[in-house]
Amino acid sequence: MKPRSLMITLYGDFIQYYGGEVWMGSLIRMMSEFGISESSIRGATLRMVQQDLVQSRKVGNKSYYSLTDKGKRRVGDGVRRVYSIRNDKWDGNWRIMTYSVPEEKRELRNQIRKELGWTGFGLLSNSTWVSPNPLEEQIMELIKTYQLEDYTMLFSAGSIVSHTNQDIVDKGWDLQEIASEYDQFIEQYKRKYEDLKERAWNGSLTDVECFVERTSLVHEYRKFLFKDPGFPLELLPSDWNGIKARELFWNIHQLISVHAVRYFESLFELPPDRDFHPNRDKAINPFADFN
Repeated sequence: MKPRSLMITLYGDFIQYYGGEVWMGSLIRMMSEFGISESSIRGATLRMVQQDLVQSRKVGNKSYYSLTDKGKRRVGDGVRRVYSIRNDKWDGNWRIMTYSVPEEKRELRNQIRKELGWTGFGLLSNSTWVSPNPLEEQIMELIKTYQLEDYTMLFSAGSIVSHTNQDIVDKGWDLQEIASEYDQFIEQYKRKYEDLKERAWNGSLTDVECFVERTSLVHEYRKFLFKDPGFPLELLPSDWNGIKARELFWNIHQLISVHAVRYFESLFELPPDRDFHPNRDKAINPFADFN
């Protein structure tokens, strides 16, 4: 696991339900369970501060880190997509995003591409991206965050004259490749689920193992956010295996969550100047927030 990506997973899956702020010492102890060195953790944290994803403050001689507004948006979007149910019905509209960014701002252009791909948009042609999902609010926030008002246009269209909906899907996304990766996920975690069930039954699962397994599970499943656009069922193949993968994810998550959260709590330290009551129930079952 890359330290930065793991840190985002930990914020989204645990820390946000405990005030959203974590002591560096706690973060080091959590991430060391995944074989990541202290120097790598500190280096990744510094880079995230420089990227305006996290911010730090001192309380006594300890440093505490929390997400910035930009970081909260990134983590919040990911959490919502991981734990919310799929949108079964399509309203029939395509959201079309176009942009024209000057060459001297090519780094900004690259960032826009990453953000649109992360959000689930597909590339139709140079600087033209589409999505069937109701993402207007997120895209307008993206435009505001990066001050793109002079470079972008967002449209919504109920019909495409020159192509069918299937043509657009085939052009913008490789669903076959995504399905193949879902197959690999299912094969790997189906065996793991059976093993975890047996060990939970005989009482041999430890809290730290559950913490590592749940974090790794979410970390792996979260990768599909960069690939699976989260289409309504109407635009998916009838045998779409993403549904089976999600059910498997949910089953494992719920099996080990109580023990995983308990281990997290054993490492987490609330800042002494904060009066906050953790939402343990949501940490155990984040699905309840979105379903």
